[in-house]
Amino acid sequence: MATDTTNPDTEQAADAPQSAENYAPDELDSDGVSGSAAGADVNLDLVLEVPVNVSLQVGSTDLPIRDLVKLVEGSVVALDREATEAMDVLVNGKLIAHGEIVIVDDQFGVRLTDVVSPTERIEQIA
Repeated sequence: MATDTTNPDTEQAADAPQSAENYAPDELDSDGVSGSAAGADVNLDLVLEVPVNVSLQVGSTDLPIRDLVKLVEGSVVALDREATEAMDVLVNGKLIAHGEIVIVDDQFGVRLTDVVSPTERIEQIA
């Protein structure tokens, strides 16, 4: 199928900024946009309603099945993280920030204490 080069939509698509995954992390500015696309308007409305899974990781541990089957109500499992350390905030399984638990209107919440830079987030994807 031949492409009509006079179609304004086709020309606009060719000039549209490429996604960040097409660039090496050192080619991106502090906003995660390539230097050539930094001045272009980016329409985020296309992705603002996409649902993502946000989770907090307090810590983890490895347990042999022998110990796992012995767990009962009231058992304590030690984790690999100090109580004073910030938790990991994950979006779709990728680290995006660190934070601490807060209580807001009788519900748990998280206060972000450190947000991972866009460059580091892109490096995690690759």
